[in-house]
Amino acid sequence: QVQLVESGGGLVQAGGSLRLSCTASEYTFSRYTMGWFRQAPGKERDFVTAISRSGSLTYYADSVKGRFTISRDNAENTVYLQMNSLKPEDTAVYYCGAGLVSSWYTWTTSKDRTFPYWGQGTQVTVSS
Repeated sequence: QVQLVESGGGLVQAGGSLRLSCTASEYTFSRYTMGWFRQAPGKERDFVTAISRSGSLTYYADSVKGRFTISRDNAENTVYLQMNSLKPEDTAVYYCGAGLVSSWYTWTTSKDRTFPYWGQGTQVTVSS
C-alpha cells in the first residue's frame, strides 16, 4: 500500500506562486507514475499533470500548461508541483496520486485516467 502525504498548500493572491510537495512511503517510488489532480467545490476531481517514472516525460492539462511544472526526486521519494501565475480558478483541493502505469501514452490520453493511490489532499486558495 502506497501512502502519500501532500504539503505546501495555502492562500495566495492571483499572480502568485505556490509549490506543492508529495512524499511517498513506498521504497519502490521510482516504479510509479505520479501526478496531481484537483477538485473544486461542487465539481469532479480533474486531472492536472503527471510525470513518468524516470521524470523524463510530463503531461499537463491545457488549463495549467505553461504555468505549472511537475518534477520528481526519486532519491527523496517526492514529487513536486510548482504553480506560477495562479488564478482564482485554480482554487481547489489538490491531490497527489500514484500508480503503476504500463503505457504512458495510453494512460495520458485516456479520458478515464486516474490513480489507485491518493494522498489526503491539500487546499490551494487563490484570491482575486
